[in-house]
Amino acid sequence: MVKIPAYRRVYADLRKMIKGGDYPPGSYLPSETELEQIFDTSRTTIRKAVSILAAEKFVSLQQGRGTKVLDVSTTQKLNCITSLTETLSQRGFTVSTQGISVEKIKADEDVAEALKINTQDDVYHVQRVQCADGKPIAIMENYLCAKMLPNFENNDTSFLSLYSLLEQQYGITISEAYQTITAINANFTESQILQIPIGSPLLVSKRVVYSNNVPLDYSTLRIIAEKYSYSIYLSGR
Repeated sequence: MVKIPAYRRVYADLRKMIKGGDYPPGSYLPSETELEQIFDTSRTTIRKAVSILAAEKFVSLQQGRGTKVLDVSTTQKLNCITSLTETLSQRGFTVSTQGISVEKIKADEDVAEALKINTQDDVYHVQRVQCADGKPIAIMENYLCAKMLPNFENNDTSFLSLYSLLEQQYGITISEAYQTITAINANFTESQILQIPIGSPLLVSKRVVYSNNVPLDYSTLRIIAEKYSYSIYLSGR
């Protein structure tokens, strides 16, 4: 039986406590002396465990103040149309794309129904892996109505925000969107791409975006559930 190092056990317990709300965002972890007593271990072990939490953005070491617990989830408000990239950037993450593919294909039945076009009509299929602070967080797929975006495949594929590209390069006005959100367990391929264990929870967002009442984009977003959340503003009946 493999023996787990003490610092890994302390790290795992603290991580679980942070995610479980024992130490909510904005609060501070107990002092090193207190943690030594709580876990009955050495200061070296505590410091090594906390350094891993800091590297993974669960905590921040505040000079002279202690170890502050960070908000490990990113919240996207659903009362306005924003992209994952915009949401991550607004929360202070450095956003990057790990691999992108753009190709013109024929719409299948699901895509055609979502975009209100005929099967076998041309669409642009855009696939990306989006990263936050260098770590994969989401697998993104977009199907764009080709007749609304001439020569889209000739665009520079280094873009981060698809919505910004559509607005700036094509003068597209994104007017409304319809979105559904479900939950699944990561399969083997998803776990490899997102660097998470098989069976980890993923949020799946499917969205149809409209420009002046015409369907423009049908997208599927699979994102690590523990790193993301959605909020909805409701008013009245």
